[in-house]
Amino acid sequence: MKENTNTKTIWKVIGASSMGTLIEWYDFFIFGSLSIVISTKFFPADNPTAAFLSTLATFAAGFVVRPFGALFFGRLGDLIGRKYTFMVTLLLMGGATFLIGCIPSYESIGFLAPLLVLILRLLQGLALGGEYGGAATYVAEHAPEGQRGYWTSWIQTTATFGLFISLVVILLTKYILTEEQFDAWGWRVPFILSILMVYVSYLIRKNMSESPEFAKAKEEGTTSKNPLKESFGNRYNLKFVLLALFGAAMGQGVVWYTGQFYSMSYMKTVMHLNSDEADMILGTALLIGTPFFILFGWLSDKVGRKWIMLLGMLLALCTYRPIYKAMYQLADTSTKEVSSTKTLKLADNKLQTIIQYTDGTRSQEISHDQSTEQDRLIKKTVTVHVSNRISLTALIFIQIIYITMVYGPIAAFLVEMFPVKIRYTSMSLPYHVGNGIFGGLLPAISTYLTTNAQVAQDPEFYLAGLWYPIIIAAVCFIIGSLYIKNKPNHLNNG
Repeated sequence: MKENTNTKTIWKVIGASSMGTLIEWYDFFIFGSLSIVISTKFFPADNPTAAFLSTLATFAAGFVVRPFGALFFGRLGDLIGRKYTFMVTLLLMGGATFLIGCIPSYESIGFLAPLLVLILRLLQGLALGGEYGGAATYVAEHAPEGQRGYWTSWIQTTATFGLFISLVVILLTKYILTEEQFDAWGWRVPFILSILMVYVSYLIRKNMSESPEFAKAKEEGTTSKNPLKESFGNRYNLKFVLLALFGAAMGQGVVWYTGQFYSMSYMKTVMHLNSDEADMILGTALLIGTPFFILFGWLSDKVGRKWIMLLGMLLALCTYRPIYKAMYQLADTSTKEVSSTKTLKLADNKLQTIIQYTDGTRSQEISHDQSTEQDRLIKKTVTVHVSNRISLTALIFIQIIYITMVYGPIAAFLVEMFPVKIRYTSMSLPYHVGNGIFGGLLPAISTYLTTNAQVAQDPEFYLAGLWYPIIIAAVCFIIGSLYIKNKPNHLNNG
């Protein structure tokens, strides 16, 4: 059946699946992209560091429940079909995102604000847990044999495009509004706008047909009556679930979140880079790097999935420390020569010091007046020279390449490990444990490690947060090298 699927039909499938997945990732990412702003709205403002860590923990909570979403919606997908299942996940995700934009601040309703945000984040996580497996399975089951890597790699681009579009919407909102307006209410706009995109995606997905492989299995009566039991109660299949997790998905997860989320948090909180500048650097690198998902997906059809993914992990764990050291040094004002200094007196006994450096870097520091405290720094913002901005973009781009290597082939890799009747359930769990648990916890864990190292006055505190992704990627590389076969497991691909 799939051999007769024409290119026009596959592009319709890609378009319908990708549009919804892109919007769901957009919904999920705007929370992470606005985490610094959100920390001041939904959490107590008397301890900014604790508030930011609490926001990251709430962000991570959405990832922690993704495996439960994978089990619940994966089971539905294997019982009633791929199409209807990820229609539900789309509406659940969109509704939760819209409501986050409507929640009153901590100042208005107290601890009810972070509680409501947490509940909605959990709903987002459950929805996302069912989304990816459905979209990837749906596309793979339409793709001709021998081309699954290429066609499913288009789905892989949607997560990056989702982040990219979220950054564009945030930057446009900031550009249109004043800084005071954005801080007061403008940050809600990206959340509220998502409901319009969800509606458009719903209309597109409503007209989709069921995947040919699942439709055939349902017609022949060979669908699973208990997908959970057959996926995880069967020792033979469970072995592949565990191998998919520890030999591929968890390493892919930490590489993905290091390059796209930790790098953004690192530029803003460790390097103190101007927020808009950091978003522009990451957005540019993402835009340039996204076509490589397609390249490595296509290449995996030719040479196999295994070594492309594992090479991406190996390059990442070997080069993360020198990459992030180079990034830090580009904005490290302690090593730069001062050109001029200007200090202004602000309200509330605060001082604003603007420092210009000879290499074009500009630093703005707000501190307490020495008459009230020991000139304690409250906030520091660094704007680097255009040449350093290009260098930073290149360093982020290298990390995006690692992401495309590990993420481009993984949908086809996971689909080919499991038979049709339990594919949605079996592939969704290892993917979302790897990404939701190992990957989703990365920003919070790495920020915690960096903060502790800074308190302990470690001279290389800015590299401490990298130990987590390096160790996880190393373990995954070893397991994957030893136990994963480079060719699809056709015997298990029923």
